[in-house]
Amino acid sequence: MTTAESTAEAAESGAKTPSVVLKLGGSVITDKEKPETVDTDRLVEAAAAIRDATVSNLVIVHGGGSFGHPAAKGADVAIETGTRDTEAIREIHAAMGRLNGAVLDALAAEEIPAVPVRPFSAGSRNRNGDIVLPTAHLETMLEEGFVPVLHGDVIVTAESGATIVSGDELVVSVAEDLEVDAVGLCTTVPGVLDENETVIPEIHEFEAVREVLGGSSATDVTGGMAGKVRSLLELDTGAQIFDLAGLEDFLAGATAGTRIDSQEE
Repeated sequence: MTTAESTAEAAESGAKTPSVVLKLGGSVITDKEKPETVDTDRLVEAAAAIRDATVSNLVIVHGGGSFGHPAAKGADVAIETGTRDTEAIREIHAAMGRLNGAVLDALAAEEIPAVPVRPFSAGSRNRNGDIVLPTAHLETMLEEGFVPVLHGDVIVTAESGATIVSGDELVVSVAEDLEVDAVGLCTTVPGVLDENETVIPEIHEFEAVREVLGGSSATDVTGGMAGKVRSLLELDTGAQIFDLAGLEDFLAGATAGTRIDSQEE
């Protein structure tokens, strides 16, 4: 049974929460060295893996890649740096809309019932820096057989105008609210790598890997791998970081890449 068929069956059965939140990293689906360039081959490969999965309820989040990050950097906007420049806000949001459209088109080509959810219009950041993203509409989308697709974006922020909300932050927010069974981040590396470029099987605390975590090799305003690990350690549900080759295994419920879980067994 494909994802589209599983989603339709879940809708008929009245399922209310997703079983999986999957993030497609911006570096996976775009060429981060070339402004606003989709990596069509990898995006198609990811869409095909999602099509063939047996996931009954799925929420997808994608990163900004060569669309959102350069626009945000040019406007000097980041997670902790805001702007009230409406032209900059529109530019960043529009860039992410173009990428979101490409992702939706790729998923639609595989008959995945994907629909857009644009964070700037759906959520906010409070004065403590926390994301406030209502999820009742996501539950209804899932009940109706859709696959919601969110993305990193600008987001209105108390006392700061608008800041960047990363895909990783959205993953954590959605996964916590909807109490999902599995969380996965598909990146360009097979997991979190140590100083010898070997995949670290499990991470239970940030301090244990602080020295080996660095930033992205390209423009990134959301914290790179260190930001991902920090965000995922906030989850009660464990998460996994893997590359495109591990996506099929993750969607099948198998172990892929690095397991991130603050609750050590």
